[in-house]
Amino acid sequence: MKPFGLFNSKKSTRKQPSGDDSDPPPSPQHAHHYHQSRPSQSQSQSPSPSHAAPSRSEPASPIKPSTGPSRKSSRPASPGRTQREPPKPRPSRSFGRHSADSRRSKHDTDIHPLNLPPDEREKRLSAMSERSSFDKMDVDKENSAQPPSSPPAPQPQKSFSVPITSPTNGTKPEANGEGPAPPPHRSNPSSPVPSEAEQAEGYKSLGNKSFKDRQYKKAIKEYTQAIELMPDSPTYLSNRAAAYMSDGQYDAALEDCSRAVDLDPQNPKFLLRLARIYTNLGRPDEAITTFSRIHPPPSAKDMAAAREMQHHMKAAQDALNSGTSGSMVLHAIDQAEKLLAPGATRPRKWQLMRGNAYLKMGGLNSLGEAQNIAMSLLRQNNQDPEALVLRGRALYAQGENDKAIQHFRKALSGDPDFKDAVRWLRIVQKLDRMKEEGNADYKAGRWQAAFDKYTSALEIDPSNRGTNSKLLQNRALCQLKLKDYDGAIADCERAVSLDPSYTKARKTKANALGQAEKWEDAVREWKKIHELDPEDRTIMKEIRRAELELKKSQRKDYYKILGVSKDADEPTIKKAYRKLAIIHHPDKNRDDEGAAERFKDIGEAYETLSDPQKRARYDSGEDLIDPSEMFGGGGGGGMAGGIDPEILFSMMNGGGAFGGGGGGGFPGGGFPGGGFSGGRPRAQGFPGGFHFG
Repeated sequence: MKPFGLFNSKKSTRKQPSGDDSDPPPSPQHAHHYHQSRPSQSQSQSPSPSHAAPSRSEPASPIKPSTGPSRKSSRPASPGRTQREPPKPRPSRSFGRHSADSRRSKHDTDIHPLNLPPDEREKRLSAMSERSSFDKMDVDKENSAQPPSSPPAPQPQKSFSVPITSPTNGTKPEANGEGPAPPPHRSNPSSPVPSEAEQAEGYKSLGNKSFKDRQYKKAIKEYTQAIELMPDSPTYLSNRAAAYMSDGQYDAALEDCSRAVDLDPQNPKFLLRLARIYTNLGRPDEAITTFSRIHPPPSAKDMAAAREMQHHMKAAQDALNSGTSGSMVLHAIDQAEKLLAPGATRPRKWQLMRGNAYLKMGGLNSLGEAQNIAMSLLRQNNQDPEALVLRGRALYAQGENDKAIQHFRKALSGDPDFKDAVRWLRIVQKLDRMKEEGNADYKAGRWQAAFDKYTSALEIDPSNRGTNSKLLQNRALCQLKLKDYDGAIADCERAVSLDPSYTKARKTKANALGQAEKWEDAVREWKKIHELDPEDRTIMKEIRRAELELKKSQRKDYYKILGVSKDADEPTIKKAYRKLAIIHHPDKNRDDEGAAERFKDIGEAYETLSDPQKRARYDSGEDLIDPSEMFGGGGGGGMAGGIDPEILFSMMNGGGAFGGGGGGGFPGGGFPGGGFSGGRPRAQGFPGGFHFG
């Protein structure tokens, strides 16, 4: 080993060519000694064909045995390296420049492939690609690569590594002394495994691209992959919230954006997005609160929709609480709903307010709409106490109190402290009790007691239009029995105003008008009822009866002339006649021109009412019937269509009809001068016709 020290003391002054990785060649006088100092190399490796002729350009293979020190590259050493190893003995100077150049041959693995001739470079690259794998970046550390050469393969070496320390690949030599990673221009280099943060950022970039392309579902999927890798990233959550918004999934957007704001409470971008989500979902109060957290404050344009929505909902709530018409509540809610995002679900609170507005309106169609809203909410949650109370109130307003009580009790079973359910359950139960007590008094003939019970029941729930209309009709029946006709008419009118389709109240009103002897109004009311219910045949009968009474009311009222009631007996009628005859006798009232006419009316009234048959015909209205209405076509052509058969038969059976009396003629009258008359002739009668007295 001494000769190596001698050779190391002398260094060649020849400048190395650029790109040459070999050390400078030795002087000629030391070449022979150099070859003798390396006997192991000649024994361990067969000589290449270039050793037979020194003048050829291919020197011996520079591969060193594993027993000797590894040959180091002349490339720049790593920063941690402080000393350069001593140079190795060089071959004879006779090789000169040609020997140095021969180190770049295809057998020298230290020479970079790009520094080889084209044909050798292709062979070198193909050999390197065969050794490398797609998923392995470093060279094989177990076995050294076999140099591509035509000579016989050298003996396998125990350890070998490519001494490449190029700073361009950005890697450091491994601590175990093995060769560093190859340069980046190798064929099929393997990429380093990216971290979770890098992978998440890649998914985020893909999501941003899909979002710009309006592929929102794909963007959601890619943002989700990023969030799975980085679950606490507010940026990824906010981005996915934006994709959810664009895809119409506002509830999911709210959840993501809320988490993002929790992770980064002061981020103005996240807060602005959260406020917009609240606005789109119909939660203006929360949106305004979120806007107030943004610094600097957002523009008026950003807050306009939330403020307008808040204004409309406040107006709807005020109208609902103040008792104004339900239509005002519906209008305000409709204006607020126009500001919701397309496809957004109507807030549950708004639906309940709409249902209460329909209850306030109270019509049949409105009650049906309230029930539809309640059923829609119950399909989402059949234990929703507010929806159960809403449907119970609709049933109660329609008079189905038993079903309403069931719904109120079901709401209390889910929430025993729900005040609305407790309140309405007590109202319905109390109202039912008062109504039943009033019905019992009416059936027992205690008219005044029944009237008082119905009045108390009306004070329980003034807002219930359907139930109160029935209570008013029942109280009107009590007033008819008490002969308070005006009060009965007023109650019926109130009942109809609460429920225009309540036919029973209209009939009670028509009867009250008749008993109050307002027959013209009674006829008009019965005709209105017939228009509402043309299938009811009894209404036509009532119309004919009222028309007859109207005719009777338009003739002279004998009872009124005598000043007696319609149920007065004969002595009372006679007493009243004598008294009035004395007062209005023409001899005592010579200066009064109307006295004679009054005296005549008093006589006619007494003559009719003092005779039982005449009085019966007068009371039944027979004297008002035109004979041409009874017999058509002259000579027994049959009954005319204008006479109700029931009225005609009642006239016949009541003594004011055919038969009876001598001779089989018309009782109590006949043709003037006898004829078919079975009684005495009368001065009064129809000219040339039947004589009814």
